[in-house]
Amino acid sequence: MAPQPLAEPALAGLRDSLAGEAITPGDTGYDEARALFNAMIDRRPSVIVQCESAADVAAAVRFAREHDLELAVRGGGHGVAGLAATDGGLVVDLRRMHAVAVDPDARTARVGGGATMSDLDRATQPYALATTGGRASTTGLGGFVLGGGSGWLERKFGLACDNLVAVDLVTADGAEVHASEEENPELFWALHGGGGNFGVATSLTLRLHPLPAMSVAFLFFPAERGAEVLPVYREVLESAPDETGGGFIYLTGPPEDFMPEHLVGRAVALVLVTHAGPEPELRRAAAPLLRLGHEAEILEELPYAELQCMIDDPPGLRNYWSAEYLRALPDPAVDVFCARADSMIVPSNTQHILFPMGGALRRGDSAWPLPWRTAQWVLHPFAIWEDPADDERGRQWVRDARTDVKPWSVGQVYLNFIGDEGRERVMAGFGTENYRRLAGVKAAYDPDNVFRLNHNIKPG
Repeated sequence: MAPQPLAEPALAGLRDSLAGEAITPGDTGYDEARALFNAMIDRRPSVIVQCESAADVAAAVRFAREHDLELAVRGGGHGVAGLAATDGGLVVDLRRMHAVAVDPDARTARVGGGATMSDLDRATQPYALATTGGRASTTGLGGFVLGGGSGWLERKFGLACDNLVAVDLVTADGAEVHASEEENPELFWALHGGGGNFGVATSLTLRLHPLPAMSVAFLFFPAERGAEVLPVYREVLESAPDETGGGFIYLTGPPEDFMPEHLVGRAVALVLVTHAGPEPELRRAAAPLLRLGHEAEILEELPYAELQCMIDDPPGLRNYWSAEYLRALPDPAVDVFCARADSMIVPSNTQHILFPMGGALRRGDSAWPLPWRTAQWVLHPFAIWEDPADDERGRQWVRDARTDVKPWSVGQVYLNFIGDEGRERVMAGFGTENYRRLAGVKAAYDPDNVFRLNHNIKPG
């Protein structure tokens, strides 16, 4: 769809009201500004407002409404479904709003709505403080937290939203609103998983925790040993302390010095163990895994911010993700999970993942609209490829991986892990009663469903 032309006087008025910049088709940098992480999505907005303040956000929202433009909100990160862009509409681009202010005494960080995990982690690292972040440094913090926020530290510190202290929003009428336990508490409740349905998050305040040491082990095996290794990983993680987490991942062996030549470019099984503590503690927790005879390894103590960068995926590739949350991981589930690795696209950036849950994640506040947090494991088929000819193959592989484990599914899902899979999956992200309550909050703050390019909650 071609962008609809906007009257020059109207655009001039918008530009005059901004500290940031309004970019339209034909402007230098337009194609760069509209490009998304997922190369499968190609949309052409009529105007992209690169905001530098909450006032810019408010001006952009009011302009979109006055000119009947569909509104999309772009944070700092991935947005795999491509909902951070709109054909012919207006994009509120927050990426210039990425400042982080750390209060080490209060153990909090106030973070701009366009920040990435890297912005937060590198700001807190000098104080040996951290909070649960995404599993990549390029994850956008706003969408991540408001969607719930699952990451390496969740078994120790809970989900990211469990550590949410306050949010500043611009609502659908262009008003600036503050939400916390004391102020607008019903909105604050909704922001623990409800995503961008209620406004544009211009800043978030997060609780931090001491993290004096972080350790990680990457243990690589030939893919055909996965069905032998995964049951050991299961036993280790189901009895591990809260400090220990990680994932079991099938992926393409990378062309790195530590990787034996015969594993490069072919499917391998990776045992990933993270530990919020020093390396000797990790070695004790992972001892049964270290005895299995892996063929390559990285095992070290390192800054948490460096761990976050270790499996970043580059932008500009084709992506299709999904998830199933599992009540258990019995041997038949292990078998079908490992068998599905045989059909993933190799070589590619595709990852076939099982994450362990439990710990503080499971014990977190059950009042938040996140029913999936009580699951034991999560399957996350994460297809990433380069050739458009593989589009149907990549999508079908993800769907088949989900189907394989349906017998053990709890039926609920973390919406940040999936793309646009329809209304029933959105409902599954919250549960029926939570959805009804969220719809009431939506009706109060966005009765016209202006913020609909998301995992949408319709006004009640």
